Amino acid sequence: MSLDALRVSGLRKRYGRRAPWALDGLDCRFPAGALCGLVGPNGAGKTTLYSVVCGFLVADEGSVDLLGSGPFDAARLKGRVGVLPQDAEIQGKLTALEFLHYMGRLQGLDRTTARSEADRVLRGVRLGDRRESLVGSLSHGMRRRLAVASALLGSPELVLLDEPTAGLDPVQAASLREELVALRGNSTLIVSSHNLVELERICDWVVLMESGRCVRQGTVAEVTGQRQVVTWTLGPGEPPLERLREQLPGHELLWEQREGGSLLLHRAPAESDLDQASIAVAGTLAAAGVAVRAVQRGRSLEESFLEETRA
Repeated sequence: MSLDALRVSGLRKRYGRRAPWALDGLDCRFPAGALCGLVGPNGAGKTTLYSVVCGFLVADEGSVDLLGSGPFDAARLKGRVGVLPQDAEIQGKLTALEFLHYMGRLQGLDRTTARSEADRVLRGVRLGDRRESLVGSLSHGMRRRLAVASALLGSPELVLLDEPTAGLDPVQAASLREELVALRGNSTLIVSSHNLVELERICDWVVLMESGRCVRQGTVAEVTGQRQVVTWTLGPGEPPLERLREQLPGHELLWEQREGGSLLLHRAPAESDLDQASIAVAGTLAAAGVAVRAVQRGRSLEESFLEETRA
């Protein structure tokens, strides 16, 4: 099997001859078995990418390699790909169990397997006690979790989720995140979301998109600079910058004074040992009597995305 569950190359798509490109030469990949985040503002092309990958739309240019089998083909990939569209609506006159059983049969599962899979995914999204409830009687959050469950039927090799936690309360969102994390290594999951704190918490790999293009991709540690950047939140007082620069030649050290304290940004060269450098910084700050209130390795995913899109 390919090391990538999904790879797209030179992908271009627009809605009309004079319309702007929704996808404009998109090149990106998603490693097999990883929990991946897809990040971008509204209009970046994330939903269009999902639609092309799943065969709902045909790209104008470029190629899609899905599970090492080329573009989507229902005959070859039936049941191997699960999808949650952003605005998925479910027939309200079916029970939760009937809906999932029906979706399982469409994927090619036999009656017995479809029934057992429906029960399994209902429990996974904490809806086991609502299996006989009509979909129309469920709350918005419950219907959203039911839609996620439908994408997980049959344990597909690749699952595409568009805003899976939208509309969920904090408890429901946390529970669903746990379910997705538990699938890491067994399935490849691609989660599109505007909740970058959530993606940073659970993902191994991220793809940053803007205007139909990939502006950055890599592991979360690479994209957020966890091996090169440290932000120190300090108490009142000026840190000994000259002393720090003498100790760490080639390192970038920026100090910003703020009300009630300050921030020290430390950016290390790529080849340096950031752990050893951080020990030196901590020792020098302590010797100078400067209080350390917090330390953050790397930038947040949000800061990293904004930095990439402003470049």
